[in-house]
Order: sequence, then C-alpha cells, then structure tokens
Amino acid sequence: MRERIEFLNEASVMKEFNCHHVVRLLGVVSQGQPTLVIMELMTRGDLKSYLRSLRPKEQQFSSLSLPPLKKMLQMAGQIADGMAYLNANKFVHRDLAARNCMVAEDFTVKIGDFGMTRDIYETDYYRKGGKGLLPVRWMSPESLKDGVFTTNSDVWSFGVVLWEIATLAEQPYQGLSNEQVLRFVMEGGLLEKPQSCPDMLFELMRMCWQYNPKMRPAFVEIISSIKDDLEPSFSEVSFYYSADNKPADTSQPHTDKLDHAPDFPLDPASSSQQTPQPTPHSPGSEPPPSPSQAPSSPSSPCTSSAVTDKQPSGQQAANGLSGTVPPAASGLGAGPGVTIRPSPDELPPYAHMNGGRKNERAMPLPQSSAC
Repeated sequence: MRERIEFLNEASVMKEFNCHHVVRLLGVVSQGQPTLVIMELMTRGDLKSYLRSLRPKEQQFSSLSLPPLKKMLQMAGQIADGMAYLNANKFVHRDLAARNCMVAEDFTVKIGDFGMTRDIYETDYYRKGGKGLLPVRWMSPESLKDGVFTTNSDVWSFGVVLWEIATLAEQPYQGLSNEQVLRFVMEGGLLEKPQSCPDMLFELMRMCWQYNPKMRPAFVEIISSIKDDLEPSFSEVSFYYSADNKPADTSQPHTDKLDHAPDFPLDPASSSQQTPQPTPHSPGSEPPPSPSQAPSSPSSPCTSSAVTDKQPSGQQAANGLSGTVPPAASGLGAGPGVTIRPSPDELPPYAHMNGGRKNERAMPLPQSSAC
C-alpha cells in the first residue's frame, strides 16, 4: 500500500511538468492492480540502452568509436535543460543517470521516469544497511555521507551521466565493489578520463565533481558554457531560452544550505559612529568636554561576533581529501553578541521527486520495492 501511495505521489508531481526536455506524463490508471501511468512515447528507449546500441558489434574497446563531440554536447545540453527546469521549480531528482533519461524518435534526450526503471537495472543500485536501494555510483560525497540530496548533488550525477555518454554506458567505477565506491568517493576519488574523450567534455565533468557542493556550476551555467555548440532548434524549444527562465531569487536561501548559513553581525554602535560636532554654549556656562576629557561609555550591548566557515579547498587528487582553510576573525567590542539567522518557518518547502516536502537539511534516502 505504501509503494502504491508513493507511486501516485510521484505521478502527481510529474503531471505538472511542462518542459520539452522532460518526459510528459499524460495520465494515471489507478483502478485495479498494478497502478499504471501513460507516458509520452519515447521510441528509442532509455539513454543507457541507446548508448550501448552505438557500440560496435565486435566490442573492441581499444578502438571504441564515440559519437561526434557536437552530438554528445547536444545530449548534455538537453539533459541539463530538463534539470534546469526541475531546479527552477524546486524539484530534486535524486536519481539522475543514463537509465533514467529517455530518447525520442528524433534523438531528443529527455529527463525520464524518476526511478521507475530500478527493476530493469537493479545491479546499478546498492542496499546499504537495510535501507532502500541507492544508486551509489552516481551519488555525490555529501549524499553518500549525510543523505543530503540537493540540486548540487544532481549536478554531480549529471557529471557521471556525461561520463556514461563518453564511454557508451560503461559502468562507473568498474572493478570496484559498491562498498569500495562508497569509501572511494567520500575520500575524494574521481572517475578517470575516458579513452578518446574530448578535453572539453572531461573539463565539464570535472566542474560537476567539485567536492564542495557550492563550487559546482548550476545547470543554467552548464548550458551557458556550451550553448554556442548546440543546434539552433535548442533555442526554440528549451527552458533555458524561455520566458520562464528567470534569475534565481537570492533573497530566499535554499533549505539544504540553511544549516551552514553564516551569522550576520548586528552592531549599530560600530556602524553609526560619526565625527562629534562642536555645540555652541552661552557665556558663563562650562564648555563641553573635549574628546580626551569625555568619560568613557560602557561597552555596547550589541557587538559583532566572529564567524569562521570551513570550506573544502577544492578537489584534489583522485583519491585525495579536500582540505579546510579556517579564516581568522575577531569580535569587535565587548559584551554578548547578537546575531541574525534565517528562520526555517519563513522558507518555502523544497519538493522532491517522491512527492514529499521537507524543510530539513538531511533528506530521506530513495526507497525502492526492488529486491
């Protein structure tokens, strides 16, 4: 029963999507068993199967013939555009992979069915500690370590999809067990450059694999970096070039970064200091004391507080760990510090592909009924 409810929740989310690079859900058949969905027809199947169909019949990987760079960038742009649409609507996919992208008759690649292919590609998932199946080979370090799923973790997965495109859908981290992949990625390990992969495509992958989530590019930034290499038709149908693509509202921080929001000092004493002006006095009255004679005032009750923020210094070697650089700071004045932090209650909830809504940093891990 729970799986059925989650399935219907997922379908209700997808029904609202209206983007050329996201597969359309046309209807749901909820009467009887099993529950069915009516999807836009994608005649060439999922991207993983399509990529493998491009391999030579005699699989000689030493002479693997990749699609032209322009074609691979076109796939990348279409996937990034679908993900940019989801991001703009505050949705997190959490399972972006070639198996969950679909290919239309005209070779357009679209974001697919959000986990409904797990039964087909069961070996791509790993059950950790009795929890649901996890796509560990596509997951970011913060998702593996803390169960945090955000747009930034989707960008990491997008980089792995680019790697799949450049290898015609080889398995990421081939030769490592799922548990070894867990440790390898959390310790800073990265996938190697595929054979014959163009430098431009690999640089894009590396941008997506920054260990610090905040250093990864947004999907609209990815599109901006490759838009000159995309087909002219992309500008006619994409979300990126549509009127709906508006700059993000920076006044409302993402809930996944709320726990790391910096403290903002409130120090009216330090910001309102002005040069004292001489005041007239009548004859016979005592002149006002000079600055050197003025009595010292008590410390202001509102003083700024020191803030330190440890951030990874960027991605290092393949199996290296990211370092931290704690900046030094000192408080101004004496007395208790007064700080302002955003209130979680004032933020809009962040929706997820399973239909759930959370205002918490650590999101629930993906669940699946697959064995």
